[in-house]
Amino acid sequence: MNAGRTVFSQVMDFAPWYEFEKCVARYDGNRGIRAFSCRDQFQCMAFAQLTHRESLRDIEACLRSREDKLYHMGFRSVVSRNTLAVANEKRSWRIYADFAQVLINQARTLYSGEPLNIDLKNTIYALDSTTIDLCLSLFPWARFRRTKGAIKLHTLMDVRGNIPSFVEVTPGRVHDVNILDQLVPEPGSVYVMDRGYVDFARLYTLNVCLAIFVIRAKKNLKFERIYSSIVDKKVGLICDQTIRLTGTAALTDYPAHLRRIRYRDPDTEMALTLLTNDLSLTALTVTQLYRLRWRIELFFKWIKQHLRIKNFYGTSANAVKTQVWIAISTYVMVAIIRKRLGIDRDLYTILQILSLTPGGHPNSSTCGHPKIPHLTESVAP
Repeated sequence: MNAGRTVFSQVMDFAPWYEFEKCVARYDGNRGIRAFSCRDQFQCMAFAQLTHRESLRDIEACLRSREDKLYHMGFRSVVSRNTLAVANEKRSWRIYADFAQVLINQARTLYSGEPLNIDLKNTIYALDSTTIDLCLSLFPWARFRRTKGAIKLHTLMDVRGNIPSFVEVTPGRVHDVNILDQLVPEPGSVYVMDRGYVDFARLYTLNVCLAIFVIRAKKNLKFERIYSSIVDKKVGLICDQTIRLTGTAALTDYPAHLRRIRYRDPDTEMALTLLTNDLSLTALTVTQLYRLRWRIELFFKWIKQHLRIKNFYGTSANAVKTQVWIAISTYVMVAIIRKRLGIDRDLYTILQILSLTPGGHPNSSTCGHPKIPHLTESVAP
């Protein structure tokens, strides 16, 4: 059934190419192009992500060494590093951003029933950013500090399945809290954030939109206690208070009551202060929600280790954003494969297996590696 089909082409079969072509048409991505379409560009960059290619020359050398198999891998033209460099430079990154959103919507539907160690049916989001350092002389548009360049990946992640639902790539000097202006709050959803997102005017917008937030408070918070609830100190809780902000600006920005919960983290032994606008959840549930925020920290650590988003194939803003969005698309596509095939392995293990011989045939030996069976068999437990 899979005679002549490479492992890479089987992976690409999970991409909704009809939706991809709609994204390309939206931005005239293939206008005036006779060879090396946007689809070829996407597949080249996805191949580089799966096989950890170091440079454009590395991509070209690897694919040209398998010219007899390029057609079976899904490529319709010969790969040239110059052509790929120009494509990354000129073709709008929004094509791949829109396509990533298509994949994200599919993945979120597949993972919507994932169990959590918390008894809540609400959608739970973790919001955070990670900084990727860049050379300022090569990336002058990505100014971070006076002599330092960087970009930030602002990510809103659905903790059911660890699927990013919103990603924004900005220069490093853009403050995290500004991203709250770009979010469309979902009523009933829970947004878990660290104290870098404390801005009471923006938090009040979430409250007005009937969204729930759990955020770590800053040390200089000015407030007065309205009411204190009894807490079970054996589980690490210190206090559970209903408060009113007393700072002039803070009270103007957030005129409603807040809930202030202090607890001692069992892992770090650190006392943390949390704020939330939900007055009905138990104090222990609020602390459990905040602990879910660490999933996005692990997500950032994982993608930096296993995807190509720290070293870039181009220096322009368009090339960098194109690479980041295709990396995210690759991550989400593997997550979709994992769910649809019912694979009981983590994403790291699946990516390691796929990186062995993505250009090889399922039942052939390539580059000295052992024979790789059909894709479902190669990653199945």
